Amino acid sequence: MIYISFKIKKRKLQTAIAPIKEAQSAFFQAGHTRSLQERKKYLKAFDRSIKANESQIFEALTADLGKTAFESFTSEVMLVQKEIRMQLKHLKRWAAPQRVPGSWVNFPSRDYLLPEPYGQVLMISPWNYPFQLALTPLVGAVAAGNTVVLKPSELAPKTSTIVNHIISESFPKEWVTVLEGGVAEAQALLAQAWDYIFYTGSTHVGKIIAQAAAQNLTPTTLELGGKSPCIVHESAPLQTTAKRIVWGKFLNCGQTCIAPDYVLVPPQQKQALLAALQTEIRKAFGQEAANSKDYGRIINESHLNRLQGYLKNQKVVYGGQTETSTRFMEPTLVDSPALDSPIMKEEIFGPILPVLTYANRTELEQIIFGLDKPLAFYVFSKNNKFIRYCETRFSFGGGVVNDTLLHFTNDNLPFGGVGASGMGAYHGAFSFSTFTHVKPIVKKGFWFDLPQRYAPYPKLSNLLKWLLKKI
Repeated sequence: MIYISFKIKKRKLQTAIAPIKEAQSAFFQAGHTRSLQERKKYLKAFDRSIKANESQIFEALTADLGKTAFESFTSEVMLVQKEIRMQLKHLKRWAAPQRVPGSWVNFPSRDYLLPEPYGQVLMISPWNYPFQLALTPLVGAVAAGNTVVLKPSELAPKTSTIVNHIISESFPKEWVTVLEGGVAEAQALLAQAWDYIFYTGSTHVGKIIAQAAAQNLTPTTLELGGKSPCIVHESAPLQTTAKRIVWGKFLNCGQTCIAPDYVLVPPQQKQALLAALQTEIRKAFGQEAANSKDYGRIINESHLNRLQGYLKNQKVVYGGQTETSTRFMEPTLVDSPALDSPIMKEEIFGPILPVLTYANRTELEQIIFGLDKPLAFYVFSKNNKFIRYCETRFSFGGGVVNDTLLHFTNDNLPFGGVGASGMGAYHGAFSFSTFTHVKPIVKKGFWFDLPQRYAPYPKLSNLLKWLLKKI
């Protein structure tokens, strides 16, 4: 009976989605999204709506994740507004045809690249930054001239509702539509044919998205995660290093895809670093983090239980306390977990920080190469040779030297993963490029032809072979 009920719900969802896709297809084919002025008009309306609903956004993020207004603004709202401003500023230049040098074999000709939108884009966004990670890529897709169907995460329901409201009052539904719901809605959407799919979330679900996209040869961007290492070199000042690690790790209660997942430190400095980390945790959140207004909460009880499971049979040197009713988990430090334990095999995605040691580069490589390629990579060092070694020896999506998370905030840098941590990138110009197909065009003149291109062909000579190599 449950299976039959699921099939009925799936058919209903597909019936509901079909008119949305048809309306967006007609809207796109009619050319309504091609006008740069129209794109700018609605992006500006989008920006105004975000500003008008700012207090409701803050309330939603507090309800879903326990975020303060300051954290909600700096890590969510501000980043979306920055993306809007950048797209508005550069849209005309990015969307313009670009001349490229021609080949003499085509003389006379004008060769150029013509940007065009892919068409209908499906976006599925996560719960950990439910406002920013839903809307930042959406800005790029709209700026590039695509229509969008956005499915926000059902695990952040309050934010999903306010996102739906803002989109509804900013864009025609034929241009951008929000479809709220859970797994069934996501599956129904993936059963449709899209021109592009953009997904942010776990590697496990990313593989499902990729399989669904492959059925229609749909291009995708997958923003995933992984175990992002944080390497502390012997030359690093430990107190400043600890402060920056604590900020990056425990922002949003550790539920950040680019948070430091584990720390690697020389054995002779481990105890000093652990002490410095504890000092900085208390400075940030007080003796009782449960009473801190600046410390968030775990998204739901299921994830809290998952995190508690990581602490079994581990040496917890700080924190570890939880409160189910409030979805609270204390900032937690774990000393030297086994490499084959779940805490070192799976992305933690919570306020638990394992601290391990490495005696030399060989040990460092054994640990990092034993895991999938991470989304982020952090190294703290004053030694430029060691920094260069880390940058070139290891593969990762993006990195920061002597700090954490900051590469995400620079719109001039692409943000994306590699291997198991994702494919594709976005932010700023890279967002526009992601959602744009660049058509190469050769415009040939009529007044001249190379006679040798036509049959009957000339005899192949050394001179002709030389000339052909120069094409």
